[in-house]
This record gives sequence, structure tokens and C-alpha cells, in this order.
Amino acid sequence: MKVLIVDDERDVETLFRQKFRKEVRNHNLELTFAFSGQEALDILQKEDPPKVVYVFSDINMPGMTGLELLDKIKAKFPGITVSMISAYGDSENYNKAIQSGAKEFFTKPIDFESLRGEIKQLL
Repeated sequence: MKVLIVDDERDVETLFRQKFRKEVRNHNLELTFAFSGQEALDILQKEDPPKVVYVFSDINMPGMTGLELLDKIKAKFPGITVSMISAYGDSENYNKAIQSGAKEFFTKPIDFESLRGEIKQLL
């Protein structure tokens, strides 16, 4: 299963690769990273249909926000599951994300066990 992680902080790639190394090693998970909303859309548009089945995106990013990205993904690729993450667990972002079609909303620091459970539901 191909997962796209979108975050403007590049150190999340190392963190995700460490936390999911077993799943990646066993070929249960393929991790792809984008560091902006536009880069994420470019990755999704490379293949028709996209091989990505799950997008995990930060909300607060420069340029295109995660909520704007969520709207674009849901409009163009309605079959892709999207979950959002924010450093701020405020109800406004939570409500906007869920109303826009996000499956789940996580706050930083990421609870990787909850995220792992979320991904296993899709496998």
C-alpha cells in the first residue's frame, strides 16, 4: 500500500521511516514524501489512477495549506483516504478537516500506534 506523507518539515521523513521500517521492510507499506501541497498534487497526478491510497498531511504549511490540499484531493481523487495532522488541536481546524472529508485528525506529537491502526484498516 502506497502512503503519501505531506509536511513542510523535512525531518518527518526520517521519523516516519523509523516508525514504519518493519512495514516497509516487509513490503506492506511504501512511503512517499512531499514537502508542499503542490508537490503532493504533482505526485498524485503522475499516475492515472494514482497508486497512493492514503495521504497523511500537515495542515499548517506555507503556500497551499493542508486543508486546501484536502479539498483538491477530494475533488480530483475521491477514492483516496486523507487524514490531517496539526500542531494545534483546535476545534476549528478539526471541524474544517472532517467536514471536508478527512477520515481522521491527529495532533502533534503523532501517536504512531493510532496512525498504524488507521493504516492497518486500509490494508
